[in-house]
Amino acid sequence: MKFRGKIVDIGCLNHFTRVITTISKLTKTCILRLTPDNLFFVMCSKVANGGVSMWCELSQANFFDEYQMEGVNPENNEICLEVTVENLARSLKTIQAAKSVKVKLTKKHCPCLTIAAELPTMSSSSRVVTHDVPVDVIPCRLWHEFKEPVMPDFDVSIYLPPLKTMKNIIDRMKNLSNFLVMEANQNGEMNLKIETDLVSVTTHFKELGNPPWGEGASQNTGPSQGGRDLEGMAQARVDIRKLQQFLIGQQVNPTKAMCNIVQDSVIHLILLDQDMSLQYFIPAVA
Repeated sequence: MKFRGKIVDIGCLNHFTRVITTISKLTKTCILRLTPDNLFFVMCSKVANGGVSMWCELSQANFFDEYQMEGVNPENNEICLEVTVENLARSLKTIQAAKSVKVKLTKKHCPCLTIAAELPTMSSSSRVVTHDVPVDVIPCRLWHEFKEPVMPDFDVSIYLPPLKTMKNIIDRMKNLSNFLVMEANQNGEMNLKIETDLVSVTTHFKELGNPPWGEGASQNTGPSQGGRDLEGMAQARVDIRKLQQFLIGQQVNPTKAMCNIVQDSVIHLILLDQDMSLQYFIPAVA
């Protein structure tokens, strides 16, 4: 079981750091799956128990100039590691000016992701800074828990308004209630609603647009029809703090941001960039 990668391009390093920092705002620990073509960051809380889930996929070729890995065996050519994402993000933030960065799976006092950065100096000699981020190796028998999540047919799929605008609205609404209702239709309309015994507040968005069926998710499912017309709203009531956490952590400036709603069940948020996709599931509450 071996892994080593090298990043030389400063733009790729900065982008990779932004992705890791975003994930660190969403979860303390997650599973890092390494395959020959991709890196996956996975958080699999039980949605049935009120937990959020996350699936982030990166194409290694768009980040690494060199990338080599050998899995557990030829039949299972991948590596699964549990990592404290904050430690990884902190290590990367300290080496943003590096000439090159090497990432390697090593065995020290425990398994580690060793990050070695060559930093620029005023002299001809190089200066290398090394960070060891402890990891736990996940045995093959548990890998089935960290596969790409299966999404049930959603009722509505809609593009999100600017995420900064959403964040500012949610920041104000959270002072009024712990819960928020998000509703949308296939006519590009979305509402964010707070309803309590004392106050009712709604923010309306129009002309957001609706993605083609199945866009943004790997499954080939689209909105379930069920007789719903374009004007009909699908909604889910969620913990406003979990939605706020997603918006606060976002630092990747995606080219597309979408939301799928399963009526009274789950909100499925998707961020897409040319070299990254991030899916975030927030379960509905009664």
